[in-house]
Amino acid sequence: MGWLADETGLEKCRANHVPLTPLSFLARAADIFADREAMVYGATRRSYAEYRDRVSRLASGLAGLGVRPGDVVATILPNVPPHAEAHFGVPACGAVLNAINTRLDVDTVRYILEHGGARVVLVDAGFLDLAEAAIAGRADPPVLIEVPDDEAGIPASGRHRTYEDLLSSGDPGFAWILPEDEWESLALNYTSGTTGRPKGVVYHHRGAYLAAMGQVISWRMVLYPRYLTIVPMFHCNAWCHPWMIPLLGGAVICLRDITARGIYHAIAEEKATHFGGAPIVLNTIINAKDHERLPFDHVVEVFTAGAPPAAATLAAIEPLGFNVTQVYGLTETYGPATECTWHEGFDALPPEERAAVKARTGVAMPFMEEVTVTAPDLTPVPRDGASLGEIMHRGNGVMKGYYKNPEATRAAFEGGYFHSGDIAFRHPDGYIKIADRAKDIIISGGENVSSVEVEGVLMRHPAVMLAAVVAKPDEKWGEVPCAFVELKEGAAAEAGEIIAFCREKLAGFKTPKAVVFCELPKTSTGKIQKFELREKARAL
Repeated sequence: MGWLADETGLEKCRANHVPLTPLSFLARAADIFADREAMVYGATRRSYAEYRDRVSRLASGLAGLGVRPGDVVATILPNVPPHAEAHFGVPACGAVLNAINTRLDVDTVRYILEHGGARVVLVDAGFLDLAEAAIAGRADPPVLIEVPDDEAGIPASGRHRTYEDLLSSGDPGFAWILPEDEWESLALNYTSGTTGRPKGVVYHHRGAYLAAMGQVISWRMVLYPRYLTIVPMFHCNAWCHPWMIPLLGGAVICLRDITARGIYHAIAEEKATHFGGAPIVLNTIINAKDHERLPFDHVVEVFTAGAPPAAATLAAIEPLGFNVTQVYGLTETYGPATECTWHEGFDALPPEERAAVKARTGVAMPFMEEVTVTAPDLTPVPRDGASLGEIMHRGNGVMKGYYKNPEATRAAFEGGYFHSGDIAFRHPDGYIKIADRAKDIIISGGENVSSVEVEGVLMRHPAVMLAAVVAKPDEKWGEVPCAFVELKEGAAAEAGEIIAFCREKLAGFKTPKAVVFCELPKTSTGKIQKFELREKARAL
């Protein structure tokens, strides 16, 4: 029953109701921004009219290969233009995009291709051996389409049909197959779980549309941004940013290899205005060598996520010309779902307090209905800056569920919320602050130790480039903090010095009892692989 007494004639119809889909953003951009620059990669420059043309040809070419609505098309691609094109071209033929992490091992890629059921795989020529090994021995293997990269000097092998040949076979006038229901599946993204098989997270058109729209607000964006691709497109579809940029008539600046030189070049020469990245990217910029830096005269807006950034990192990067907003989310929430929204009153804080506020996890983004922190019985924790609970999500920015895994889906949605597995507290103003992943909390003598808090102190040491803290078994205390530290190039420090530095700023039970100097193991998105460090700590 509607709010009005008589709603006769107020039914949905073609004129007043259209299923939401991010495909609409490119269709509109190609019309009103036809001649604007849409894609930049080295010497490659393409307009929005050309972007749409290539996307249509890709959709048509895939349909010509027998891809039907609901089929899965996988990619094994870095951040190159064909990967952005696949974000539109795959769903434009009604298929579901499965972007696969290029750094996975053969066995995991084989599992994803089999579990997801990909009919076609678009694979970068540099990762062709990985793809071929992953489908070897299959009775009905997917079709491999090879994507050479002339800009990077990676030619086609000649063993498979090329991407450009597929596009040349396609029709630029191909009628896009738009969803009849916005709940239809758009993308299939596999989690990078460190134990067991990865789970297939399914996105729908509605969620991606709203996530893209919501981030425009959260990032305070205006028309014509120049977006630098640092977040891999295989990671939460680069936080939905490839779908978002055409909404604003912006340009996507592709960066295949993430280096300090490449980032500074994109900012100074290509005038990049926005990028997203993990805190390790910020450290790369901060610690760049003089010959890698280039001057620029505009402020670059940065979304950082993947791990809670240290306040010291945020304080160091801001004077270099970057305004950083911390965001937080998971694969299951289309990437970012919270933002550290900046209030005017924060500007008056002393620099150290200001950086600490910037390091907060924040509040729900506009497209999320609710992001809260709850006790195990799902009651909200007090907003006292101390009481710990689990971060819970509810809203349109939550996945459909895990593909072919109803048990895991039910567990993740128990009680009407998506359970993140992240432990946090809330400040009196409602801002969330992550304390740890549930599995990363260190319990020393019955006291909870936040590895994030200890890492934040370690990062303030002038010789420390990166730090990670994990639990080390201890006969007396059960567990004690163990620090793994990566030093800045040319810097030196001793374990005793690091421990003494921490003891000045932390309670005794929070101070690391051991320090190991090494290069920290990282994922392709810059997250530190703590499961490896826990194994090392157990062996100490």
